[in-house]
Amino acid sequence: MTLNCSPTPLRRLEGKVAIITGGASGIGASAVRIFHENGAKIIIADIQDEVGQKIADELGEDVSYLHCDVSKEEDVSNVVDAAVYRHGKLDIMYSNAGVIDRSFSGILDVTKSDLDKVLSVNVMGAFWGAKHAARVMIPQKNGCILFTSSSTTNIAGLSSHPYASSKCAVLGLVRNLCVELGQHGIRVNCVAPFVVATAIAGPRNPMQVEALETMVTSWANLKGCVLKADDIAKAALYLVSDEAKYVSGLNLVVDGGYSVVNPSMLKTLKFMD
Repeated sequence: MTLNCSPTPLRRLEGKVAIITGGASGIGASAVRIFHENGAKIIIADIQDEVGQKIADELGEDVSYLHCDVSKEEDVSNVVDAAVYRHGKLDIMYSNAGVIDRSFSGILDVTKSDLDKVLSVNVMGAFWGAKHAARVMIPQKNGCILFTSSSTTNIAGLSSHPYASSKCAVLGLVRNLCVELGQHGIRVNCVAPFVVATAIAGPRNPMQVEALETMVTSWANLKGCVLKADDIAKAALYLVSDEAKYVSGLNLVVDGGYSVVNPSMLKTLKFMD
């Protein structure tokens, strides 16, 4: 008789209910899968209906999809209400949905439409997610609100002005919410990725993904590995799990040390050699 002595995998979100905005692709889709593997019941909130529903169907009854434009408060409110109606509570709000403008033009060329597009999703979407999660979590006296910020919150020159402004605004919101909501037992954090080769960054096929990853690797400070969407989702998993039960107000930068390094002088000296 052979005994199976392998340990049962730790399910770090067992029994928890999570909403993940922007959960149909990129970092959000990775988070959906990883949170689900760890026992969470999940609502995917996105505007990509076909893709989002396909992921929900694949993962089973503990995962559902709802159309949600995070720039619209009513949409976000409805998703929160649906989570409570279906599962009786809300433990995790992961406001991950975001957009990026691909223009690196100077400040003189930025238009109102550039700002409106980025701020309505990245800032207002984060704000509505926090507001409506908080109205459920405050009576519960517990919960976790998480945002995807960006390494642009830690170092300049990585993105356009509208995008950098939006992500720095999210970090400011996190810090303020940490103070207010901590009084109700609610933790508030964000995870700040370096460049990840997802659709939001531009690539549309495997060759483009590989090309972007090669480029990012050439910029990177930490060599020997490539940053993937799953790596950000695993950082998010830590922040929403009970392992981070006393972590609040944190901007967890996942950039391989890029934002603490300025190699300009060293590169100049090597060139002079």
